[in-house]
Amino acid sequence: MSRKNNTGLPLSEQDREVVLTESDINTILVNGAQISLTKLRRAQNTDAQLCYYAEIGVYLEVSLSRGAGITDETMSALEEIHRIATHEYMDSRKLSAKAED
Repeated sequence: MSRKNNTGLPLSEQDREVVLTESDINTILVNGAQISLTKLRRAQNTDAQLCYYAEIGVYLEVSLSRGAGITDETMSALEEIHRIATHEYMDSRKLSAKAED
């Protein structure tokens, strides 16, 4: 059973435009990068860590898009998250390399 609105069309067949405000995209980018950083810290192996590190890089790269409504505060927050992730990933790689020796 599908729900219908007053036009008589099922909701799945209606043209709906999702409107994101500039603050929404900034929040999504920062929160996504923070989640990836948390997952990087919890990852059990270096392959998983690399995946989450790459995700953070993607968030940072998206923030460099001009005209997308990305604020300077968001860009600086993402740069800081990326810097932290870089140090943590490199430190874990060093530890795993020493453990293999």
